[in-house]
Amino acid sequence: MSTIASLRLARGSDNRQLLIRLLVVTAVMFGFGFALVPFYEKICQVTGLRSILQPDHVGAVNTQVDYTRSVAIEFDTNTRGLPWTFRPLEGHVSVHPGEMQQAVFEIRNTSTRPVTGQAIPSYGPALAADYFRKVECFCFTQQTLQPGESRQVPVVFLVDPGLPSSIGTITLSFTFFEVNGAQAPAGSTTPLTAVPGKVRS
Repeated sequence: MSTIASLRLARGSDNRQLLIRLLVVTAVMFGFGFALVPFYEKICQVTGLRSILQPDHVGAVNTQVDYTRSVAIEFDTNTRGLPWTFRPLEGHVSVHPGEMQQAVFEIRNTSTRPVTGQAIPSYGPALAADYFRKVECFCFTQQTLQPGESRQVPVVFLVDPGLPSSIGTITLSFTFFEVNGAQAPAGSTTPLTAVPGKVRS
């Protein structure tokens, strides 16, 4: 066998090994994306942090509206590993601490297959998570969209009047992840209660 042929064989073998490694890394990263939602929920259970699938405890704070100050709530939306568009109908709102408010988001399945997603919330600054109360939220249950379907989903919330005065702006961020093997029936949605007079369009 000639030297050139030997080099070609060796190069072909190296390319195949590199391709296999890249495929393994891709599969691991893809699997990690699917595992994030249950992993996050398990951490909440073990550490005692608030579950993303349960309403936040409001207690009596919803009757204690502080009209002397306002807090700007900015909305941020992201998707990871699913063919959806996801956006707030309004990028930000201004609320009084203790005042019940509703924000509406739009999700759309741009693929040709049914897709189930789960939203995970996060806050900026991180301290705001202790004062932000979600009474109703699309993030409490998985959302299934049929091919081409779009849906408007609300979150009903209030800011605890105990929020430190140094915090004038809170960023509420939602990231949707695809949930594999847990698709709900066609047209399913989270039953949410609207707050009269509080929808901003």
